Amino acid sequence: MAAAEAAEAALERRQEEEEEEEEKEENHNHEGGGETAALNGVVVSEKVKSNNLDVKIPKKELETEEKGTEEEPTGESDSNTLDASSDYPRDKHISIQRHLADLEKLADLREDKKKPCPLCPEEKFKACYGHKLHRHLQNLHWKVSVEFKGYRMCICHLPCRPVKPNLVGDQTLSKLGAHYHCIICSATIARRTDMIGHINRHVNKGETESRFITVRAPTNEVVKESATDVQVLPNHSTPQKTDSYFNPKMKLNRQLIFCALAVLAEERKPIECLDAFGATGIMGLQWAKHLRSSVKVTINDCNEKSVTIIKENCHLNKMKVKLNMKEGDNDGTVGDGEENTDTIEVTKMDANVIMHLRSFDFIHLDPFGTSVNYLDSAFRNVRNLGIVSLTSTDVSSLYAKAQHVALRHYGCNIVRTEYYRELAARVVIAAVTRAAARCNKGIEVLLAVALEHFVLVVVRVLRGPVTADDSAKKIRYLIHCQWCEERIFQKEGNMVEENPYQQLPCDCHGSMPGRTAVLLGPLWSGSLFNTGFLRRMLLAAVQYSLDEAQPLLKTLVCEAECTPLKHFSTHGDENKQEECGVYIKTSNTSAESYVVAGKRKGKEAIRGAAKRQKAEHSAEHPAFYYNVHRHSIRGMNMPKLNKFLHYLSEAGYRVSRTHFDPMGVRTNAPLAQFKTVLMKYSTPTYAVGQAEGPVHLPGEEAPAAADTKDEDAEFPEDDQSGGTAAVSTESHPAHCAAD
Repeated sequence: MAAAEAAEAALERRQEEEEEEEEKEENHNHEGGGETAALNGVVVSEKVKSNNLDVKIPKKELETEEKGTEEEPTGESDSNTLDASSDYPRDKHISIQRHLADLEKLADLREDKKKPCPLCPEEKFKACYGHKLHRHLQNLHWKVSVEFKGYRMCICHLPCRPVKPNLVGDQTLSKLGAHYHCIICSATIARRTDMIGHINRHVNKGETESRFITVRAPTNEVVKESATDVQVLPNHSTPQKTDSYFNPKMKLNRQLIFCALAVLAEERKPIECLDAFGATGIMGLQWAKHLRSSVKVTINDCNEKSVTIIKENCHLNKMKVKLNMKEGDNDGTVGDGEENTDTIEVTKMDANVIMHLRSFDFIHLDPFGTSVNYLDSAFRNVRNLGIVSLTSTDVSSLYAKAQHVALRHYGCNIVRTEYYRELAARVVIAAVTRAAARCNKGIEVLLAVALEHFVLVVVRVLRGPVTADDSAKKIRYLIHCQWCEERIFQKEGNMVEENPYQQLPCDCHGSMPGRTAVLLGPLWSGSLFNTGFLRRMLLAAVQYSLDEAQPLLKTLVCEAECTPLKHFSTHGDENKQEECGVYIKTSNTSAESYVVAGKRKGKEAIRGAAKRQKAEHSAEHPAFYYNVHRHSIRGMNMPKLNKFLHYLSEAGYRVSRTHFDPMGVRTNAPLAQFKTVLMKYSTPTYAVGQAEGPVHLPGEEAPAAADTKDEDAEFPEDDQSGGTAAVSTESHPAHCAAD
C-alpha cells in the first residue's frame, strides 16, 4: 500500500510539472504572436493566475458577442441607453454566467480528478472532487448571486478587489474581499444588497445594456392620454427614480387644468401659457393639440433628459418645436408630418428664471412637493386677468400628518380634523394670496380641489393694490373645538378678546374641563369656487369629451351653489341647455366676460371686466362641511344621505354634497341643528324591519303610512350613504375620531 501511494504521488507531481511547462509555452506563444490558442472549438479568453486555471469561453458565444458589437450603430446613442463601445472589454467576467453548469464547465477544464473552484483562490478553497465542488458552487456562489436579464452575477473571491488593510496586522498586506462584478459597468461591489441597488440605479437611468449583452434595451413605452402620445422612461411613476415623471393617476388633474385653460382661451386669443415643469410634456401637448391657434404653448424643464423627451414627444405628435435654451441658441426643428402646424416652444431653464424673464396669461405649477418656492415668480409677471394654477402633492403636510412641515412651508398651524381636505385647500390659497399681495395683486379663487393625491388651486389675478388689500383681508384664523368639531372664523379686527371661546356656537368649554379649542391658520376665509367659471369648465369638458372631469365638475357646481344635485338647474335663464342630464348655463356674454382685444383699454375696460366677474358670483357657499359618520348616534341607523339632505333642506337650510368627502354635507346649519335633524330621522338598530323615518317623541302623531311610502319612492337607495348601525364618537376628541 505504501508503494502504491508513493507511485501515485510521483505521478501527480509529474502531471503538475507537465502542466506548468505547457502553461509557460502557451504564455510565451501568446506574448510573441498575440494569437489566441484554439482547442476543440473553445477559445482561451481570460486566465486566473491565482489557481493556475485557464478560463475558456466557447467560441460560438464569443463570435456572437463580436458580431453583436459590430452591428451596434456608430451614431449618437440615445439618452436612455448605455451603448457598447470599443473601450469596453468584450469578454465578460467569469463570475457572470447564465447557468450553474457553466461554472462547473470552467472547473472541468482541468483534467485532474480533484478540481479547484474557478471563483476562489487556492488558499481559500483547495481542489476537490466533482460532487463536493458542485455543492460548493451551488451553496456559496450561485445561491447568493444577483440576477439581471437572464445572467447571474455570482459572488467572487478572486483577488480582483483588495479591501482596506487590517489595522491590527501588517499595514502593507491587504486581505482579499468577496465582491460582485457589475454586468453593466466595470464596478465591483462588496455587499449583495449594495449590488442590487447599484443595478437598480442603472435601470432607473435607462442604462440597461451591458458591455457584452448584444440585445439592445427595449424602446421607451408610449402612453396615450386624451389623443396625445408620449414616451415615458422606466419607473416613470416614481419621481425619485426617474428624470421624467409621469403619473397616470393625475389624469383628472390634467383634465381640470385643460378645462380652465379652454375657458380662458374663449375670453381672449391668443394666450401665452406656460407649463413650468414639463417632465414628459403631456400637459402642454394636450393644450396645443386641442386648442391649436388659440394658445401659444411654452414647455419648460430644467432637466436635460426631460427636455430631450419633450422634443421627441413633440415630433411624435407632429408638432413643430422651437428651442429656446438658457444658452440663447434658438433653433427650430419641424416634425415629420404637416397636419398640425402649431409650434411648441421648449425651454431649459429654472422655473423661477423663466417666470421672471417673461410674461404669460396662464401659468401652471406642478413641482414635486410644495409649490411655495415658485409663487413669487409666478405672480411677478403674470398678466392682468390671467390665471395661475398650481398642483401641490405634499399631502402629508397639508393633510396634517406632518404638521411641522406645514408650519415651515406655509406658516400655518393645522391639526387633523374631519374637514382636513378643505383645510388643506384654504392653507394653499392663503399662501397664494400672500404671494400675490407682495406683487400688489389680488386674486379671485376660481376652483379648489383636494383629492387623495393632490391639491389643485386655480386663481385669477387682479392687478392693483386695492384688490390686493381686499384679498389679504380674507386671510383669517379659525377657532376649532376639538370635542365636537364645531368651527368658526375669528372675527375681523386687531382687538384681543377676553374670552375667544364665546365666538364658538358650542358650549364645550363650559361643560368640559381644560382648554377645548385650538387656533388654526392663518387660512383663506373666502369662497373656494366661482360658479360661472365652473359652468363654462363643464361646457368645455363636454365639448372635448373629458369624461372623468364631468362628474366632478357637476359636483363642484352644486357645491358652489350649495344645492343638491337633484335641484341643479338654472331656472329663469333662457340661455340654457341640457348636457348629460345636467342643465348648463350658456350665457351669450359668457365668452366676452373678460375679453380685452389687443392691448388693455385702460381702467374702464378693467372695471367693466371686474363688474362682469362679480356678476358670475352667486350666494357664497358655507365654509367647511360635516361628516355624518362623525356625528352619528350610537345605536341608531342613519338615514340615507340623499334623504338626509332633503330633511335639512326642508328645515330651511342650504345643503349640498361635497367632493372633499363622500360622506360630507356642506350646510349653513349649526352643528346642534345638524345633530337634531340627524337624530330625528335615525331609527334604532334593534327595530328590525322598521321603515326609515323620524323618531317620534311622546305626544307627537305619527304620519300616515302612505306618506312614508311616498318619501321612500322619491329617494331611492344610495349605496354610498349611511343606513347602517352608527358608532358615536361624540365623547372623544376630534383627533381620535379622525384617526
